[in-house]
Amino acid sequence: MSENNLFLKAIHKKPVERTPVWIMRQAGRYLPEYRALRDKYDFLTVCKTPELAAEVTLQPIKRFGFDAAILFSDILVVPEAMGQTLEFMPDHGPKLTPPIRSAEQVERLTTAEIVDKLQYVAQAIKVIRNELDENTALIGFSGSPFTLAAYMIEGKPTRHFKHIKGMMYREPQILEALLQKLTEAIVEYLQMQIQAGVQAVQVFDTWGSVLPLHLYEPFSARYMKEIAYKLQKNGVPVILFGMGGIDHLIQLGDSLAQALGVEWQTDMEQAIRLLHPEYALQGNLDPTVLYGSKETITREVERILKIFGKQNGHIFNLGHGIHPDVPLENVEHLVQEVRRISAELRKADD
Repeated sequence: MSENNLFLKAIHKKPVERTPVWIMRQAGRYLPEYRALRDKYDFLTVCKTPELAAEVTLQPIKRFGFDAAILFSDILVVPEAMGQTLEFMPDHGPKLTPPIRSAEQVERLTTAEIVDKLQYVAQAIKVIRNELDENTALIGFSGSPFTLAAYMIEGKPTRHFKHIKGMMYREPQILEALLQKLTEAIVEYLQMQIQAGVQAVQVFDTWGSVLPLHLYEPFSARYMKEIAYKLQKNGVPVILFGMGGIDHLIQLGDSLAQALGVEWQTDMEQAIRLLHPEYALQGNLDPTVLYGSKETITREVERILKIFGKQNGHIFNLGHGIHPDVPLENVEHLVQEVRRISAELRKADD
């Protein structure tokens, strides 16, 4: 670890001169250089071409100088590698076929060739790592088992999740078999990313928030914790991120992850009180603050940073992914203000 790699120092709760900052979905549609590339190539072509995926990963680093880069890919390459067909439909989002609705379909899904089929991801990581400054961390990622299962069972984006939740209540053993198979696939996938050169991995549990609180542990949190447990031997920090507020988040609080992502609706003071003694925390600016004035952005950045004060173990981020139409100058202002204010807070009264 470079002694100037602020992200890695913060995730290990070591002292830093300022708070590191990166943004979920920082490589993507809000950047004109990304849109220019997408005018030439479709989304999956960019994901599956190592040089293009590397270029997109590095775009926000070159523009804003974030303290960490996150691999450009998509969580649904895992279900595709397991045997489903993945398409991205214009204006309708991802489509996975056939949707998984039976025990026989779960049985036919394979994890045997995950690493071979996803070698384009490993190749992209190697290209990125060669071009990335050693002071900038590279983060790999996967969707959580429940989030991937939601897409695989529903087959397309949904507001109601009736198929996965119906399966959970009607035939829980089928869903549990799928979640366990996904857990095994995700562990292999993230180990591949680590071997290729990522320095941290994040597991995104976007849809665990649709679960009733009493079912979050048995159908989502337990599998995320199993992933963190199985990855610990690699010595690479794991970040677990989920939606659903503090009650869902604390169910990840007995994991072997090094950091927990705090979504924007969670009270950061409460998260610190309940979880910070054991974990670094990442977050948690409301993404829509970036539609506000520069004064508002400064105020909200300062509010979050003052909650931490001089405590170690904070990585500044949004509390969810950046929206595709935010003004670029506001992102630049955010980064500048995180650096300025956090440095001033750490120097105060020294």
